[in-house]
Amino acid sequence: MGTFKKPAALLLSAVLLMTLLTGCQSDSAAPAPTAASTETPEASATPAAEPVATEAVATAAPAEPTPAASAAGGSEAIKEGTIEKEGNVILKELAFVYKDHTIALSDIVDDAKLESMLGKATAKKSHTYSLDDGKNMDTLIGRTEKTYTFPGLEIKTLDASDGKQFFIFSIKITDPKYTTVRNVKVGDSLDTLKKAYPEGKLTGDGAPEEEDDYRFAPSNYVDYMLFHVKGAKIESISISTLMD
Repeated sequence: MGTFKKPAALLLSAVLLMTLLTGCQSDSAAPAPTAASTETPEASATPAAEPVATEAVATAAPAEPTPAASAAGGSEAIKEGTIEKEGNVILKELAFVYKDHTIALSDIVDDAKLESMLGKATAKKSHTYSLDDGKNMDTLIGRTEKTYTFPGLEIKTLDASDGKQFFIFSIKITDPKYTTVRNVKVGDSLDTLKKAYPEGKLTGDGAPEEEDDYRFAPSNYVDYMLFHVKGAKIESISISTLMD
């Protein structure tokens, strides 16, 4: 009887030990609770796209100002020439305006182009420089000069050494219908001229009752605009480039 109870007791102890080991393994395998597991389903389902969109709007590049807006904030713009100037801003100044056209020094022109903008010329003449022409323009020998006369306007052109293209080198205005790009014309007062071209200066004494020339040269002494003033008013406007 005693022999039977001893094996039974050993078997019961083994069963209890196995049960305890199984329980410990189950506890250690269970995942520890995390912060995410405590969130409600509604909170975890909220998308995170909205903050990203807000940041994109904040960092977007500002829109470029329109040409009209830029012009409104600055000084009065100089009128662009009808003929391409190849980016030379000086030639935008040394120009005159007639109707919808702006014509400047160094513009490449011919009879048809000038007359399409200014109407029929009242006179045309041509001269080719030579040693014995009495004009003492040695640097221009062999080159041809053309003169176009319109009512209140004279334009002179010179061939560009190739004999094919002619460019404007002299303009003389005596009629108020032709204005400068700063809206100054024959007949305007000396005060108006000084306000429009403060960079210029009188070449003589400048007495209002006498004749004088008001010279405007935006970059150099070669290309310039000369306003002949008489009785404190503009009598003529010359736009020229020195050729000798």
